[in-house]
Amino acid sequence: MSLEDAVPYLIVLAKCVFAVAFVMNIVPLLIWAERKGSAYIQDRPGPNRADILGIRAGGLVHTLVDVVKLIMKEDILPSHVNWFYWFIAPVIAMSVALSTFVVVPFGDTFLGVDLRVSAMDGGLLYVLAMTSLGVYGIMLAGWASNNKFSLLGGLRASSQMVSYELAMGLSAAVIFLGAGSVSLQEIVGQQAGGLWNWNVVSVPGFIAFVLFWTAAFAETNRTPFDLPEGEAELVAGYHTEYSSLRFALFFMAEYANMIVAASVTTTLFFGGYNVGIPGLDGVGIRAHADLLVAGAGFLAVPAFLFFAFVAWKRQSRPFYKALAADDIRHREPKFFMALWVGAAVAHAGLGVVGLLGLPSQLAIGDMVIGPDLVAFVVQLTAFSLKVLFGCWFFIWVRWTIVRFRYDQLMNLGWKRMLPLALANLFLAAIWVIIKESYLT
Repeated sequence: MSLEDAVPYLIVLAKCVFAVAFVMNIVPLLIWAERKGSAYIQDRPGPNRADILGIRAGGLVHTLVDVVKLIMKEDILPSHVNWFYWFIAPVIAMSVALSTFVVVPFGDTFLGVDLRVSAMDGGLLYVLAMTSLGVYGIMLAGWASNNKFSLLGGLRASSQMVSYELAMGLSAAVIFLGAGSVSLQEIVGQQAGGLWNWNVVSVPGFIAFVLFWTAAFAETNRTPFDLPEGEAELVAGYHTEYSSLRFALFFMAEYANMIVAASVTTTLFFGGYNVGIPGLDGVGIRAHADLLVAGAGFLAVPAFLFFAFVAWKRQSRPFYKALAADDIRHREPKFFMALWVGAAVAHAGLGVVGLLGLPSQLAIGDMVIGPDLVAFVVQLTAFSLKVLFGCWFFIWVRWTIVRFRYDQLMNLGWKRMLPLALANLFLAAIWVIIKESYLT
């Protein structure tokens, strides 16, 4: 096979690597945000002890320590488990979480390449199909553990996820009914322009969003829907018998599912990678690449200088005054002050580059890549910020609302959300008929 023939396969491989890296790089950030966010909500410091050469980075080092800890812990294989299914259960849970992301578009195109791993037309149907497969990993873990607490956790998870998939599917049906397509790229394209074009703005779209987002909490087993692993009742639920890296797979799968749920919600209801400003669609970004680079560069400078000032002021805090003069933790404020000043200088240089008109002229050989590169960065940034806000909402709710009783959870899914989702779908269908028959 020649290099020219291998290019399409290399492009697919690069997109696969990017999709996995996008999800997996956010996971440690969410673990840190979970700990630090819960600490602020509960009025306590949170993780702040582990350091590398005196740099604590606000507790981020603790996430790295966790990785080392889980790798080094003993991997216990209980004698009473069905070892084959017990072994593949966490692999299924993690694989399904990562596989669901392959149809989510994180940009329009880059040098003519569609920015999603798979360009299948039925992307939304694929998402619904893959989310329904996620229950198998948890169910197998509960059954194969031969433990009554694990089995009860697996049973709870399966009934909970099946119950809320109905409301989730009907809510998603509202979107592709209005869009006339099940292609996620086309659904995002129809939300280009201003914020008023986002699906969440319409009445059926807003109701669908509330139902879809609530069902996403149940599908990801997050509080207040975390009964499958309720520690007050089931020790740890379906993953009671797991340790070391197998437990880590379940642990990371939960956060990966949060990222995927936030990504799909962003795509369906909040414009996906669209910025939400009229004139700043893919064409507009490419046409004003130089201006955008200059504006982003210069506007970021005051923010980074403010961060540098805050880092400098931290030296006068009682914590640092109480440290010995030769304590290496004195390095931290100076390190971050230098880091933020360096970022300010770099962004000032980026602004100058934009003023000189260099981004639109950036090329590799005869191929101009500058405008496409700027569009990719802007769209990926918009998409990432929306996803991160959705993930933070997951964390916020977990540390704010108490866990439901199981009968309350089932009643909400079957007696409240399902009838409301059916009524909303009926309302959306009537609106589509009226719009196509009388308003076009």
